[in-house]
Amino acid sequence: DSEKIAEVFKNSGHQSASNIKEADLVIVNMCSVRQSAVDRVYGLLLKFQKLKIKNLKFKIILTGCILKKDRKKFEKIFDYVLDIKNLSNWPRTLRTHIRVYGYKNYLKIKPEYSKKFTAYVPIMTGCNNFCSYCVVPYTRGREISRPSEEIICEVKKLIKKGIKEIWLLGQNVNSYKGLFKQTKPTPQKDDRFNCESSSSFSQLLRKINEIPGKFWIRFTSSHPKDFSNDIIKAMKNCEKITPYLNLPVQAGDDKVLKSMNRPYTIAQYKKLLKKVRKEIPNICLSTDVIVGFPGETKKQFENTVKLFKEIKYDMAYINRYSPRSGTAGAKLIDNVPAKEKKARENILNEILKKTALENNKKYLNKIIEVLITNNSFGKTETNKTVKVITQNSKFKAQNHNLKLKTKNLIGCFIKIKITDALAWGLKGEYDK
Repeated sequence: DSEKIAEVFKNSGHQSASNIKEADLVIVNMCSVRQSAVDRVYGLLLKFQKLKIKNLKFKIILTGCILKKDRKKFEKIFDYVLDIKNLSNWPRTLRTHIRVYGYKNYLKIKPEYSKKFTAYVPIMTGCNNFCSYCVVPYTRGREISRPSEEIICEVKKLIKKGIKEIWLLGQNVNSYKGLFKQTKPTPQKDDRFNCESSSSFSQLLRKINEIPGKFWIRFTSSHPKDFSNDIIKAMKNCEKITPYLNLPVQAGDDKVLKSMNRPYTIAQYKKLLKKVRKEIPNICLSTDVIVGFPGETKKQFENTVKLFKEIKYDMAYINRYSPRSGTAGAKLIDNVPAKEKKARENILNEILKKTALENNKKYLNKIIEVLITNNSFGKTETNKTVKVITQNSKFKAQNHNLKLKTKNLIGCFIKIKITDALAWGLKGEYDK
């Protein structure tokens, strides 16, 4: 979103300020998924108000995921509160004060990506799932899929520019429906967990995989209920799709999942992961989970603990539940104390550290391909961070020489021998 906004202003003749004190306009792109993110907005506002006193031209725009109940409140304290999905209408709103170039719609905006080798390509926006804890359907609207031809065209241009890593983005990429013009949709079975038919998303993956060039394909986020067998086949058979999958479980107990409006059982979730691991043995698995959801008992939380120990995730995004106004979850009594939520988060983090380290040890003494991301680090096709060191590097001078060696390799694929495994990453030797 931020890159798209920047592109709008860049094409209107504006340029980024070297520091905030020199800026005439600040855009706050907020997230409403958790209350802590909303609270930070108020902290930023206090900081920016001081700049408004010194610069009368200084304007503050608030955008991103904004709940209706918060909007009126924000409109009183920000110069503008604008919907990101209506980015094409911003010029009309801002014409009096700021000259900006208009676009037909949000999804068609092609930003200048901030990273020279990684690009995040949105394939859809919005969500139709209405999980009881989530504000996204209310702030981003219903699902809108971007036309396949448009996505393919953008990816081709990015690869020609030297991009080596493509991330396909959507709140639920598996429900993507931007079919190719000459492709008829294949009817889907009601039971997606046993679905053999092709989907728009699996077709899109195969088409992007056919684009010439050396690059990696990744995607996020996925919903278990829409993760068909054909998507697994595409991941297995398309050599450019990396063996990395984030598959949010959110809770390890069926009753909690039902309360969250997550339409699957833990048995179905585990069966799906079993299929994935059978077809893609080297898959790296991450997940999202919420602890302390209203009504979650200690026994129900123990089911999440059991799931973590059984699945042995490589990574997990563990969040303490916070009620979001306007959602179905907000109507429930938030009866798990904050102290208990923190304790549950810590328990899962400790399990994760052990399983992540155990998984990373499998890489020891192996030579693997790494995409160099800066002078000292890279990442594997399984999305693991690697600290790159020289052979027998025991002195600062040798480490300094490494930086000289790898400086021109940023954005390149190189072979690294893994020498050490940590919970959250790897270390490896590079010897040209």
